[in-house]
Amino acid sequence: MSVNSLRAYLDLLDTTGWLRSFDQPVSWDLEASAATMLANIRDGPIPVFESIAGTEMAAKLVGDPYRGPQTRPWDHFAQALGLPSGLSGRTYYDRVIERLNAPQAPRTVASHKAPCKETVRTGSEVDLLSFPWPYIHEGDGGRYSNHHTIVAPDPDTEWGTWSSHRMMIHDSSQASLLLLAGEQVPNRYYYDYEPRGEPMPVAVVIGAEPTAECTADMWIPTGRSEAAFAGGLKNAPVDLVQCETSDLYVPATAELVLEGHVRPDDRLDEGPFGDYFGYMNGPRRSMPVFEVDAITHRHEPRIPFCVEGSGVGYGQNSTSTLRLVAAGPDATVGLRAAGFDVSMAVPWRFTSRTVWVIATDRPYPGYLHELANFIFTTWGMLHIDFFVFVDAAVDPLDPRAVLTAIALEADPDDDFHQFGVERMPKVPLNIYQTPDEKGSADVGTSKAKTAKAYIDATTDGDAPDMTATTETRKKAQERLVDAGLDAARFDRLDEREGQSQ
Repeated sequence: MSVNSLRAYLDLLDTTGWLRSFDQPVSWDLEASAATMLANIRDGPIPVFESIAGTEMAAKLVGDPYRGPQTRPWDHFAQALGLPSGLSGRTYYDRVIERLNAPQAPRTVASHKAPCKETVRTGSEVDLLSFPWPYIHEGDGGRYSNHHTIVAPDPDTEWGTWSSHRMMIHDSSQASLLLLAGEQVPNRYYYDYEPRGEPMPVAVVIGAEPTAECTADMWIPTGRSEAAFAGGLKNAPVDLVQCETSDLYVPATAELVLEGHVRPDDRLDEGPFGDYFGYMNGPRRSMPVFEVDAITHRHEPRIPFCVEGSGVGYGQNSTSTLRLVAAGPDATVGLRAAGFDVSMAVPWRFTSRTVWVIATDRPYPGYLHELANFIFTTWGMLHIDFFVFVDAAVDPLDPRAVLTAIALEADPDDDFHQFGVERMPKVPLNIYQTPDEKGSADVGTSKAKTAKAYIDATTDGDAPDMTATTETRKKAQERLVDAGLDAARFDRLDEREGQSQ
């Protein structure tokens, strides 16, 4: 059974030794993030800071709760979904894809049954500064919430659209939201609400249940509900509750909900911020203002945050892990739905969003170029710069296998392709971009563009028959487990996975 709240997920981590509570007060000013960064780099337990110095509110900070183990980054999330912890990466993808293909509509609950309504603050009781927002990197423009789900209106879906955009706190009721045009929620603001001079209602949901958290990171097609995909992933409906000050619905078991609106034609400074590439990205920008009208929360809310930049790669913080465990299976589903014979689409280790590996058959000449064209001109064009295509039999979760494919199969003359000579839209975060390419700091939208490229590391002929080798490897792994090695280290013990379903 899947867990239905962040607290239940943390309890699960605690039972497996992957949670570490800090009873002594820590500071929100770099101290909590420094301890989290060390835990991320050393692959240590998830830190929960029970007491935050200088904060009257009884709230706890949780550092990168969704970071998975570095060698098996899907393990924690598999347990949150009620799947066994010993799954191979490929089997984890298969199980998640099965669930994404069976979305479940959410159900609504009354306010008095929603844990996120245990405390309701409106009007003069609203005080953003009473919560211990962390100052994450030295040089950040301010204190941030960067691990949350934003709920906004969507005329095409009953339950609105969910997304994730970091937020810099300014005072007791105002924050600036990083809304870069090109994604669903920012586009709603820039192309619908602001031209009409209307405020856009928004809810920032902090500490939502795991499946809700990860669907905000997926590329859900326009017109489809993230809430339904979260239900499919959970294998049960997600409970939603209506906001106090708008018609929006939010996950009922969330830790903290900020209700408000984004004002038209109004901007506040945002950034700089130490982003996921691991360096301080500038410049400071003018971004839309989020005015908070109400705050609802659980008693002693847990406030998760992510230390971006603590290693560029999955398994080393929450967002990079969520890319691997959620966005990857979701992209695989989408490519198959579009008619491409894709085995797995995976963000490659150490690169987070910019490089993806796609394992696929190649049924006809020109297929890979057609596949790259489809992705670059639809979903992934903003963040992804490179694709590496490998044979369907190659495990894209195994960096050694991918490097082997590049070294043996990619001909420098024929298999490296620059794509998008007309320069495609790009999020202005990469270090290779010049200040001019990053766009003006005075506008709210990105003007940055880039070229794209892909590497064809598939075999030119028929793939070698690996059946005998696979069986031999499986037998060797069974012998090593019998000799006392941890079974979780191996990927060929499918019968163990079958027993756990």
